[in-house]
Amino acid sequence: MALFRTVSWHEPPMLVEGETVLLRLPQMADFAAWSALREQSRDFLTPWEPTWPPYDLTRGSFRRRMRRYARDVREDAAYPFLVIRRADRALLGGVSLSNIRRGVTQTASLGYWMGAPYAGKGYMGAAVRTLLPFAHGTLGLRRIEAACLPGNAPSMRLLESSGFRREGYGRQYLCINGTWQDHVLYARLAGDPIARAEGFETASLVPFKSADELSGNV
Repeated sequence: MALFRTVSWHEPPMLVEGETVLLRLPQMADFAAWSALREQSRDFLTPWEPTWPPYDLTRGSFRRRMRRYARDVREDAAYPFLVIRRADRALLGGVSLSNIRRGVTQTASLGYWMGAPYAGKGYMGAAVRTLLPFAHGTLGLRRIEAACLPGNAPSMRLLESSGFRREGYGRQYLCINGTWQDHVLYARLAGDPIARAEGFETASLVPFKSADELSGNV
């Protein structure tokens, strides 16, 4: 944990490397690509996310988001990553571990979103499977929880192919798109197997990259 408690948001960001995607902590330089992809994907994402504030895609809001992310990482409360395609450094979406509980629990919640142009192509499955060794190994989390809407069959397939097991049903579990909605509840333990499907990722943690190495489309 010492690595993450000493990360400065003004230093080159930490990477978790997979075979087809990179997971990178965001920085202010990502604002233009992030806001463009979110705006382009608004209609696609709206049914699956909390209601977006009117100012959500502004630079000021993104700056506040960066400050919150920096605090979360520093306090070991959450680890938000952008999903980057290795081949061309295109920004694809985001994946996060949040609501981290330590002590006798050692648990976190998994969240993710994918830009509309890249959905259904296996990138999010690759991102989640890349994240799991970092979550269970580097962070030492025993249990990762996730929830999805009952009608979100692609998300259920993604979780199940990544070793998550369905554990129950949460009534009015989250407020999504302005409405309290039921969710299917999933979790996986550190010892649970990951299905070795096509696109299975092996991952490695790279603490820092130089500015030249990080240059690309984002």
